[in-house]
Amino acid sequence: MRILVQRVTSARVTVACDTVAEIRPLTQGLVALVGVTHDDEAAKAQRLAEKLWALRILDDEKSASDIGAPILVVSQFTLYGNTTKGRRPTWNAAAPRAVAEPLVDAFAAALTTLGAQVQTGVFGADMQVELVNDGPVTVQLEL
Repeated sequence: MRILVQRVTSARVTVACDTVAEIRPLTQGLVALVGVTHDDEAAKAQRLAEKLWALRILDDEKSASDIGAPILVVSQFTLYGNTTKGRRPTWNAAAPRAVAEPLVDAFAAALTTLGAQVQTGVFGADMQVELVNDGPVTVQLEL
């Protein structure tokens, strides 16, 4: 499981012109783009949720848990794209929907259990993700 985290001051996910999730403007929060590979499991989703919740990348070295910052979770299979050969990425390392969707859901659920205000995109949908990266701060989480 691979998570690309961006500190934001606003973010929005739309599907077919409808807003499905949002971090309102001037609210510091996190966008978590979540990629899943074949051998990932729920325990890893739980540990990564705990790590993200306590990650001190917000203003004044605070974490989302310190200030109750909202977290927007978006599935992102392209985090496992391989571009080592040729000009066309391969997605072989990305898990199929039957594996990935429950793990993205488990990650979001784990964050909610920890106390996070979580919103999610729509798994497998053609989503438009808009965000204002704050800092900019972008980090990758893996175990």
